[in-house]
Amino acid sequence: MAPSLRRVAALDALRLRLLAGARALERPVRWVAVSELEDPTPFLEGDELVLTTGMRLGSQDAKAYVSRLVARGAAGLGFGVGLTHEEIPDGFVRAAEEAGLPLVEVPRDTPFIAIGKAVSELIAAERYEEIRGAFAAQGRLTRAALQPEGVEAVVDRLSREIGGWVLLLDEAGNIRHAAGEPTRPFEDRAAALAPEVARLRAAGAPASVALATPGEHVVVQPLGRRGFVAVGCARPFTAIGHTIVNAAASLLTLGLEQGSGPREGGRRVRAAVLRLLLAGEVQGAAETLAELGAELPATPFAVLACDTPDPDALVARLPCFTAPYGQTTVALAPASEADALAALAAAHGRVGVSNPGDDLRTAIDQAEQALVTANPVARFADLAGQGLLSLVDPQAARAFAAALLAPLHAYGSRADLVTSLHAYLACNGHWDAAAQRLSVHRHTLRYRMRRVSELLGRDLDDPAVRAELWIALAFNV
Repeated sequence: MAPSLRRVAALDALRLRLLAGARALERPVRWVAVSELEDPTPFLEGDELVLTTGMRLGSQDAKAYVSRLVARGAAGLGFGVGLTHEEIPDGFVRAAEEAGLPLVEVPRDTPFIAIGKAVSELIAAERYEEIRGAFAAQGRLTRAALQPEGVEAVVDRLSREIGGWVLLLDEAGNIRHAAGEPTRPFEDRAAALAPEVARLRAAGAPASVALATPGEHVVVQPLGRRGFVAVGCARPFTAIGHTIVNAAASLLTLGLEQGSGPREGGRRVRAAVLRLLLAGEVQGAAETLAELGAELPATPFAVLACDTPDPDALVARLPCFTAPYGQTTVALAPASEADALAALAAAHGRVGVSNPGDDLRTAIDQAEQALVTANPVARFADLAGQGLLSLVDPQAARAFAAALLAPLHAYGSRADLVTSLHAYLACNGHWDAAAQRLSVHRHTLRYRMRRVSELLGRDLDDPAVRAELWIALAFNV
């Protein structure tokens, strides 16, 4: 939430003096824009405090200038005095008061940049408070999930956190539990959401639906394969609001899945915690694990990507946080224990090991790239010395090469096109060097490259095309 203009104008250090528009001081200030243009509005988005010294403005320009700012949705106008104007022209004061636009006088010794910094600091402070509030809400939701009533307690808590209503629906869209005060009966609300629930069920893949009307905003999310949660509020959901809803949805998913068997429930719990981590909700994930008697490794950590036919046996063997991730199982290991844990995991299948770090998504990507190799234990750090081609799946690369180069192989009367292309790329497109390597005249090589370009339908001057062709030639068989 952005600070109000009233809060900005009240900062003693800025020494701003309000001259007009006192009734509109609750407008949010989302940024400060400095402009000496006669019409700065093409460069505004709305809710800015516009600062000017009036270098190109006089009293006769006031009404048009103020009207344009109001139409654009500016939060207010700050007029610097002591440079172009010793005091604000009366026309601007009258125009601002008539239009209801707050007008503040900026004294000569208050730099415009000081106002910009002050607003930025206020915005940052309010953002910090919002984030703190989100973490506190996640803690309250987690404690609710541990109560005997479980998912019902989470639904009740979520309705209070967002100041709206919540519907917990089963797989068929029937109401399992409801909380809050909707604008119409819960049964009618569930019936109205039935088409959206059906679309989410048909989509299969994780997705959500957001709906908005003049008086209400609604978000619907699936809870794995166990149902759906619908959340409604009179106000639009902020980013923090979505974070709270997502945390509640993860906890509801956990609670619902716990009834599907200890082993399956455990997998769902770990997968939900991993989703929280990937979404940047580290504190919420850590609190959830702490309530379950587990914890995340300290940074730096390494990720192990494990391809195993028996994930449950692997999880039982590894003394660290593990979770399913697509077709693999990932484990978060302290960097100092990564080698030892990789050796344990190798007894159950192939393992890819990331570099130590603190970025989970990057570490997972590195571990999965290392897993592509055929080695029982492959480390991403070892791939760097083998070149980028070592990161490519050989079988997929050979199929790619065969398809891309097929028109050249089919050009039977000129089988030397592939060899000529290789020489041309190896010499970085230098005609004389490539022709000398092939022992042909450079005009002959130019002709061959034109034929290659025509047969492939590719522009050989395009660096991306050259890179693709070089990879294809490396796996050409």
